[in-house]
Amino acid sequence: MAAVAALALAGAGLVAAPAEAGGGHGSLTPVITGLDSPRGVDLQAGKIIYSVGDGSVYESLLNGKQTRKLGQVPGGFAPAIDTNKWGVTYALTGAGGEPGSPPTPGSATLFKLRPGQDPLAVADIGAYQATDPDPDNTNGPPEESNPFGVAALNDGTVLVSDAAGNDLLRVWPNGTIKTVARLKPRVVEVPAGLPPTDPEGNPLPPAGTPIPSEAVATSVTVGSDGYWYVGELRGFPATPGTSQIWRIKPGSVDAVCDPEAPNTGNCKRFADGYTSIVDLAGGPKGTLAVVELAKISWLGWELGGGAPAEGALFLQSPSGNRTELAAGKLILPAGTAVSHAGDVYVSSPIFGPGAIYKVKH
Repeated sequence: MAAVAALALAGAGLVAAPAEAGGGHGSLTPVITGLDSPRGVDLQAGKIIYSVGDGSVYESLLNGKQTRKLGQVPGGFAPAIDTNKWGVTYALTGAGGEPGSPPTPGSATLFKLRPGQDPLAVADIGAYQATDPDPDNTNGPPEESNPFGVAALNDGTVLVSDAAGNDLLRVWPNGTIKTVARLKPRVVEVPAGLPPTDPEGNPLPPAGTPIPSEAVATSVTVGSDGYWYVGELRGFPATPGTSQIWRIKPGSVDAVCDPEAPNTGNCKRFADGYTSIVDLAGGPKGTLAVVELAKISWLGWELGGGAPAEGALFLQSPSGNRTELAAGKLILPAGTAVSHAGDVYVSSPIFGPGAIYKVKH
């Protein structure tokens, strides 16, 4: 599914308004400012690691000082990043280029960053997906790949969520890849306010008509319980309130995340009712930080001409409770991280001048 690639292209040249840093409960404290299109956020041993739009990845102290560059991968859209317990940082590039066009060099690739050296390509995600087509594909080529989320595991392997393949992959240090889980489409109702045709020019059913919509697996994290969690953007027509979070048993291979049977097998639904999830982060006591790109959905934002849109950041508990943080103060947020003490950080906006913020809650 090309939704996220289209999202990235829609942001080209966009200068979004900076996030508001208001006072009181849920306020945002800027930690690192002056960033261009910040996205990935990671916390490691008193340091913050982050990525920006030209593909660069940096490491700073939590006060934003003593910054060093960890590496740079092909840019155009900031890479997803994560660091394992040994301090090795990985950067994941997306599809790159126009949807359906030949892959650009370094796209759809997992890199290991080596300060002072060129990044090391660990695995070509796009090449693997060409041999592992989506069996439930409803939009675009079933072999399409747009890796979008990454989580480094303690055993040296790395999880990759693919927003076009609608699946979760596991990558070994030698480049071996296995499919952990596949996310099946969900039948959603066409929301009001869409154009008369779909992206291919086909007539679109009236608002309220049920149609299948792809999962678009944008995000992955490891919870404090050790389970693997995957978040959905929701494909066309991007109906608000239909993005799910899945909880996957560690070590799974070819698990199925099925909205028609959400409580069976090695992949079970953890939460529902979100809109356009673009990042997850595990927190203490089983909580997850959840980033929504735009409350009106990614498609609603694009149809609005790409104007700055309000996004959201939530804390989701295992009991089902969710709390919105910094409500009304985030514009197109992109990435999040949670410290062992429960401190939450977020990057915003994903396009244009932005910053990394610490969130009071």
